[in-house]
Amino acid sequence: MAGNFYRVACPDCQNEQVVFGKAATEVACQVCGHALVRPAGGKAAIEGDVVETVEAR
Repeated sequence: MAGNFYRVACPDCQNEQVVFGKAATEVACQVCGHALVRPAGGKAAIEGDVVETVEAR
C-alpha cells in the first residue's frame, strides 16, 4: 500500500504540516484546528494548499 506524503499549507493560518495522501482519519491543523485532510475512501480529500510532495512511494 504505497502513498505519498505532502506538505500542506492551512488556508486559515498558513501553517504548514506534513500529511499522508491516503489518510484514514481527519487531520486538523495543529495551530488553528481547521480540517486539512478528510478521508474519502482511497485517496484523502486535501482541503489545504499542497506546497510540495515530501516523499513519493
